[in-house]
Amino acid sequence: MLTRRFFLHAAALGSAAFASRLRAEVFAPQQGAWRRFAMTTRLDLPEGKAAQAWIPTPSLARDAWMKPLDTRWTSNASTAAIETDPRNGARALHLVWRGDEGAPFVEATSEAMTRDRSGDAAENLSNDQKRAWLAPTRLIPTDGIVRETADKIIGAAKSDEAKARALYEWVVENTWRRASTRGCGVGDIVAMLKSGDLGGKCADINALYVGLARASGLPARDLYGIRVAPSRFGYKSLGANSETITKAQHCRAEVHLEGRGWVAVDPADVRKVVLEEPGPVALGDPKAVAARHALFGASEGNWIAYNDAHDVVLAGAAQPQIDFLMYPQAEVAGVRLDCLDPDSFRYGIKTKEIAI
Repeated sequence: MLTRRFFLHAAALGSAAFASRLRAEVFAPQQGAWRRFAMTTRLDLPEGKAAQAWIPTPSLARDAWMKPLDTRWTSNASTAAIETDPRNGARALHLVWRGDEGAPFVEATSEAMTRDRSGDAAENLSNDQKRAWLAPTRLIPTDGIVRETADKIIGAAKSDEAKARALYEWVVENTWRRASTRGCGVGDIVAMLKSGDLGGKCADINALYVGLARASGLPARDLYGIRVAPSRFGYKSLGANSETITKAQHCRAEVHLEGRGWVAVDPADVRKVVLEEPGPVALGDPKAVAARHALFGASEGNWIAYNDAHDVVLAGAAQPQIDFLMYPQAEVAGVRLDCLDPDSFRYGIKTKEIAI
């Protein structure tokens, strides 16, 4: 019913020519020139106690659209090194203070290159890779209500692309962006589906897509990163609009389709356009329609990816693994700080584009 409703809604928007004109004029990322960015994180911790911190660094490399570069830092930490989670490749600058160094601080700068993404080269997955990107995670199971919901959405769809698109349109139609959600959300998709409350932010909405895709037999993953520049297409909601990007984290997603490889998917940003563009706008507004068309298969190069990892183990941490690594993390005297609470955990992130 919901999938059919989308297609009737789409037909009412007008002809294919009109939709094509919207894409060209309003939101149409196309692979072009590379851009280089530096992201500088300043972190300060309470004095006089043993502490650790982890600052995510770009680790996702894609020949077509993402190139992580070096990370450098200044700190009074006793030890500091880039650590990699051996299970998933997520990297972080790990710092340790004994407690006698004075007020703990670090200023770390990571650089990366990015560009618009409008279609990657076809990439076949090995059986091991397919299993990895179909596997459940702590907050993204693939059975129970997730599988039941996915089956209802895809209905009689046969091809991978038809399934992936049906899931995308359903998520766009049925979720909504909740402004009051802390940070980027949690991504507990079972709680969302059981409650019927499909509101949240990118780590909720795109995780829902990833879980539904995996439950449908489509390899899928979240990509955790941060916006670093304004949108070139005039979308205030889809860019970092100042050099301070402390709260500009954003999770994207992608799904693997046979014959196409990894395909960019971002229903959460469609919902961000609806809520945050001046207005706000309706789902049928030309700006939302254009974003909806483009964000299955394309993404703008004003965002840097950190990693595609779930259930991340922080090297040397006293506390359990985290569901994803997109914010700086810290422990003081063995207690994990709330990375979204500026009163207990002070950090700031700034961005700068570097001419190339």
